[in-house]
Amino acid sequence: MAGEQNELPDSTAVRVALWRAMHVQVDPPPHVLEDEIGLELAAPDEGWRHRPDMEPRGTSGFRAAIVARARFIEDLVAEQAGHGVDQYVVLGAGLDTFAQRRPEIASRLRVFEIDQPGTQAWKRQRLIELGHGIPDWLRLVPVDFEAAGDWWEQLSDAGFDPGRPAVVVCTGVTMYLTKDANAATLRRLRGLAPGSTLAITFMLPTELVDDADRPALEATKPQARAAGTPFISFYTPQEMLTLARDVGFKDARHVSGSALAARYFADRTDGLRPSSGEDLLVATA
Repeated sequence: MAGEQNELPDSTAVRVALWRAMHVQVDPPPHVLEDEIGLELAAPDEGWRHRPDMEPRGTSGFRAAIVARARFIEDLVAEQAGHGVDQYVVLGAGLDTFAQRRPEIASRLRVFEIDQPGTQAWKRQRLIELGHGIPDWLRLVPVDFEAAGDWWEQLSDAGFDPGRPAVVVCTGVTMYLTKDANAATLRRLRGLAPGSTLAITFMLPTELVDDADRPALEATKPQARAAGTPFISFYTPQEMLTLARDVGFKDARHVSGSALAARYFADRTDGLRPSSGEDLLVATA
């Protein structure tokens, strides 16, 4: 894989990028999201499509869920940009490629991608190597979340204006953090300017996952532990709504995985549907 060994993104970020590419390569059109730039960034070994976690049929539900949440986020950002919001923050950005794929929207925004310093250094190098470059409106913000520094302050130092509305998203992160850490993040984000929108994913407890999806979800838990990224926090939709309202978000709504399935997969004839297990909280400041 490209990059120095100590500057690689974590395996979960790479897996998400590869699943997004798999959707384009193995699922028939129409594609919910077209993203092969993440694959270019990751530059995996030639046999990557034969990895057990890429098996087309066995992982189709996860693949569909990943592209469904990404499409929902991008639709939300486009909608808010149309209303004049011009700041977009991605917490735990990983191999996000919105800035490269959707420059017609992204170039009208100031896009802040926050992630670990090693990941950001690696991504900066890869974007330059591939000819995408780092336009002025894209800010890669390196933050060591385990250090004592204040990521909110680092975001402001990178040019974020806390006095203006923003869209802030955090996908595929809360399950790896403690509930105290997630609550602290929401409290910090409550300081967003009025008119801002937060979208954050959360993992459901096993008992709320569809029966058909439970075996696959349970199988991923030991894999996550072995990779050093164990699942720590699970929330019912009501728990997440209560948390958002308790910290002060005036409007919070739950967007279920089944709602995304109905929105983006209803007319498909190939049986591709997102697996259940991860839902979204959307809140406005």
